[in-house]
Amino acid sequence: MEKGDIPENANDHCPGSQSDSAGKSDGCQGCPNQQTCATGAPKGPDLDLAAIKERMATVKHKILVLSGKGGVGKSTFSAQLAFALAAKDFEVGLLDIDICGPSIPKMLGLEGHELHRSNFGCDPVYVQPNLGVMSIGFVNSDPDDPIILRGPRKSWLITEFLKDVYWNELDFLIVDAPPGTSDEQISIVKLLGATGLDGAIIVTTPQQVSLTDVRKGVNFCKQAGVKVLGVVENMSGLCQPVMDFKFLNLADNGEQKDVTEWFLKFMREKTPEMVNMIACTEVFDSSGGGAVKMCKEMMIPFLGKVPLDPKLCKAAEEGRSYFDDKDCVASAFALKNIIDKLMETVESVP
Repeated sequence: MEKGDIPENANDHCPGSQSDSAGKSDGCQGCPNQQTCATGAPKGPDLDLAAIKERMATVKHKILVLSGKGGVGKSTFSAQLAFALAAKDFEVGLLDIDICGPSIPKMLGLEGHELHRSNFGCDPVYVQPNLGVMSIGFVNSDPDDPIILRGPRKSWLITEFLKDVYWNELDFLIVDAPPGTSDEQISIVKLLGATGLDGAIIVTTPQQVSLTDVRKGVNFCKQAGVKVLGVVENMSGLCQPVMDFKFLNLADNGEQKDVTEWFLKFMREKTPEMVNMIACTEVFDSSGGGAVKMCKEMMIPFLGKVPLDPKLCKAAEEGRSYFDDKDCVASAFALKNIIDKLMETVESVP
């Protein structure tokens, strides 16, 4: 990828040569490029839009996955959404623009892969023939090294991803964005918005501390002119087969004794009808009505709830599709229903 609007010899606080404040901000003082930037070419991302529009012309649907705060399972949902669409024989691309915390390579089993170039540009890394992935995680040789970039360089990198990556023809491009409403979100909305963005899926958890931030994300979309395709309430209770639980006996002194083997044997012998049951319990406080109430108040679609499922977490850790595991039953139907609703919504987007 070529160097974008930040010169090699620029100051650390360079706003970018295409910024409206180029050559004029405090960070420009003493920079050898100050005079050139201040009197240079027209500012803004329009210089790159032609290249981005050309790349995106072969992509039918573009969907952002956003969250108001971190830790809500947004990247897990993005990865499993990409797997699910690919399983339906769609051509799918997954673009990870979480610059400082790229977890998508691990969640798709692609850690350690490197980028390659062709005559058409930078090639995605493929999980399977119809599912390609792009992430800064492929650029960083050591996954333990922090990625330290200031705002303008993050925007430049996202621009390069959009105009330099050769996706070929795609039915869906899923964009996994970092939490919040800052540089990355502003850049991707501004650049993709000019190419026909279908809208955004917003991921939250049920408790108020998450929903408060999600409301900001919804309002960000409204202000930016991005259609909210729907909200997903993730980690909506803990669900797993009874036989997968660990059972403890709590003594008066607080000590815990593992009685799992005895308890499971008891169930098999005395209550065999319970063996195939799934146990569910609330993890977060949803007494405020959760995402369902928020969606009604803000008049946006609610796509559904996904319970916290240990098998789904394990699939994400191992970089594989949740839908390939026949034992993954606790949240499989919930995810399937959400994706079916999403497909109906996307097909209705003009």
